[in-house]
Amino acid sequence: MMAAAIGPPPETEQDTMQAMLMIWSDDKAWDAMPPAAQAEAMGAYRAYAAALAEAGVMRAGERLKPAAGAAIVTLRDGAPQVLDGPYAETREQLGGYFLIEVPDMETAIRWAARCPGAAHGRVEVREIWPSPPPA
Repeated sequence: MMAAAIGPPPETEQDTMQAMLMIWSDDKAWDAMPPAAQAEAMGAYRAYAAALAEAGVMRAGERLKPAAGAAIVTLRDGAPQVLDGPYAETREQLGGYFLIEVPDMETAIRWAARCPGAAHGRVEVREIWPSPPPA
């Protein structure tokens, strides 16, 4: 009896990871910038998004509206409570994000360092915790 051909073992590790690059900045500082400086900054973000797309790592990315228009929802005794934003007592607010897919955290950090937000605020890098496949 001849042994059946055995293919490669199923992959047990992912070759890539997804990471969220969260851009934290001061809404008031943006509002205080002259229109020409805002246009220049937006151009830098467009170029950065284009570089992510060209490298094939960008999965999503959006700018968020100012925190003043946000709402915080919590449940207390089963009833929703809504607080109008901004809720956080800090100068910096989450202003936007990029979702990228890269080989490892080191690569995600290198992309975060290239983000224009790193020059005027902070870019937090968080790995996405993959959901288990549906049963």
